[in-house]
Amino acid sequence: MIPKQTVNMTDVARRSGVSIASVSRALRGERGVSPATRSRILSAARELAYVVSPEASRLSGGATGRVGVVVPRVDAWFYSTMLAGIAGEFDAVGVDLVLCALPDSPARHRFFETLPLRRKVDAVIVVSVPLTTREHTRLDQLGLPTVFVGGHHHRADQPWVGIDDESAAQQAVGHLLRIGHRDIAMIQAGDDGATPWATNEARIRGFHRQLGGAGIAEPIVETVEWGIDGGARGMELLLSRPQLPTAVFCHSDEIALGALRTLRRSGISVPQQISVIGVDDHPSADLADLTTVAQPVREQGRIAAGLALAHLDPERPQAAPTVTTLPTRLVIRGSTAPPR
Repeated sequence: MIPKQTVNMTDVARRSGVSIASVSRALRGERGVSPATRSRILSAARELAYVVSPEASRLSGGATGRVGVVVPRVDAWFYSTMLAGIAGEFDAVGVDLVLCALPDSPARHRFFETLPLRRKVDAVIVVSVPLTTREHTRLDQLGLPTVFVGGHHHRADQPWVGIDDESAAQQAVGHLLRIGHRDIAMIQAGDDGATPWATNEARIRGFHRQLGGAGIAEPIVETVEWGIDGGARGMELLLSRPQLPTAVFCHSDEIALGALRTLRRSGISVPQQISVIGVDDHPSADLADLTTVAQPVREQGRIAAGLALAHLDPERPQAAPTVTTLPTRLVIRGSTAPPR
């Protein structure tokens, strides 16, 4: 049997005078740590004879060395990237990730009725799953530290990490307004009844608020299923109208990519005849030359993992739950231009 380490990552962080997250990044050779700080951390780790191994999960003080991560789905860039950020932090300290996907209503019902994570994990991270009052109550019955990521969480007693989706939509629409567009439509993702998209309400609100502030009322809105095919269908619906808008704001880059596909196949030039903008900065956005509002998805996962690990560190004083809102940024590419 391998003996437990008597030194953990908290000790290295304390000796180095940095955060646990910085120690994690330095020991894995990641960016975000200055050379001087990295050298200090590595020196402290050597002095303390600290090594990263599964036994390092001792720092969590948990009974299982596992953290549950609940996501609506895994077959989408946002969730897979978020999971990569979370898993990277867990791997550094030997904590295992237990994945629970809720791809449809039956899976969601089973999860909240049976609570399969009970006695199997030390903490839970919930990624962009808007919860009903009953679901919140059931999750509370696990009696475990819980961190929420993405969407909109209003519980003051639990930490949350994400972006301001309303502000992201306003950034996108604001860009279109600044370059002269007034006839701006939106293709939004609808609730398919199985997977509620936690960002919808805020991005829709941001779209209308930004246009309302510019004196534009009752813009055209098409509601489609989330994804590239939904975006293609949404643009088809806009093209069927008597007059084409000069610009379209899409709920996500996936929807925008679908919209661009329809425009390309219809022979309508972008941005000469119509501008298109999305949100997220999906990896394909650069390839498609899509203007978008970028959000730091992987970083949200890293921060959420750090919060979960902090809850499990018996030597760390527990701070009050925090709301961590990360900034978004406008990335201007070739899919937007002033209207002709």
